Amino acid sequence: MFDSQFTIFGNKYRMGSYILFIRISSPFELSFGRFQQGKLFTIPESDYLYIGSALGGEKSGNPLARRLIRHASRSAEKPSHEIRAALKKLFSKDDLTVNSIIEPLTKKLHWHIDYLLDRPEAEIIHIVIIRSPMKMEQQLSELLESLEETSLLAPRLGAQDARNSTHLLRITNRKRILELLRNNIPILTAPPELQ
Repeated sequence: MFDSQFTIFGNKYRMGSYILFIRISSPFELSFGRFQQGKLFTIPESDYLYIGSALGGEKSGNPLARRLIRHASRSAEKPSHEIRAALKKLFSKDDLTVNSIIEPLTKKLHWHIDYLLDRPEAEIIHIVIIRSPMKMEQQLSELLESLEETSLLAPRLGAQDARNSTHLLRITNRKRILELLRNNIPILTAPPELQ
């Protein structure tokens, strides 16, 4: 399923991986929590992407819905990302969630991406949703880092649980990256005998 806000692969699982496309409307300085001992980074006005996953077991409700709605929320009384309402509508469909959407409690900044998404200059503009139990962050990171349309802010940013990947990338051509993902994700998620 493809539309202006979401590109969705798979339909069977309530867990999976995702790629957030984020627009930064004006430059600012930001530290990503304790990443590189709280170093300040200059975040230029640009488009970015973030690779993540929510692979909780089937018994944990809908980890993918919960994680994406959390990302589209901001801390304290700050307004949510505009895409949050569309996410709630998407995940309220019977085939995507068990009962009702689980509202996050007051959001606390925890992951590197939380610090970026909490800023008013940052807006999630599109989400690629991959409904699959496969751990795909490393493969997606390798694919996307290899493109000339992406660049690193810092090695391992957004990926402290991985040794050799970065999950937050600056991008120059969102349309081309989405096209590449539409062509490659079905191959990455195919059973080994079909790859």
